[in-house]
Amino acid sequence: MNGLPALFLKNTRLLLAPAFFIAAVLHFAVSLGAQENSPPRYVGSAACEPCHQEEYASFIQYAKKSKSFQSIERLQHGLSREDLKKCYTCHTTGYGRPGGFTSVEETPELKNAGCEVCHGPGEIHIESGDIDAVKREVTREDCEACHISERVKAFRYKPLIHGGGH
Repeated sequence: MNGLPALFLKNTRLLLAPAFFIAAVLHFAVSLGAQENSPPRYVGSAACEPCHQEEYASFIQYAKKSKSFQSIERLQHGLSREDLKKCYTCHTTGYGRPGGFTSVEETPELKNAGCEVCHGPGEIHIESGDIDAVKREVTREDCEACHISERVKAFRYKPLIHGGGH
């Protein structure tokens, strides 16, 4: 009788091993599918620099949006937390979107309005090099998400709607 429980356990393990294997494969497939169906994430402008050196250098040197978080830092003492969050939409990259800016501590690479504000999340483009994974032709409507006439008048800036960011 002492051998019966050991035999039972051995047979049970043999029967359960394929079930655990199938469960592991299914779990991997489901998690992989979830990643493929999730929206692409923001990677930050520095990730664009290795392949787009000239555009990146021009953007960093000339585009005010490359330093846009400085405006928030200058004004934050007079603003409530909720007012600050309203600024994040235009002064950071991807705020309020999956994989976008959440805070300086958590996503410092997205704290300024970078390349992906105009061209969209760069994760797939960076990983694959697929040029169709980002928006190549930026329209006036894209710019007007932030550069609306009321803001232009209120903050007295002249956006480069037609001149481009780089």
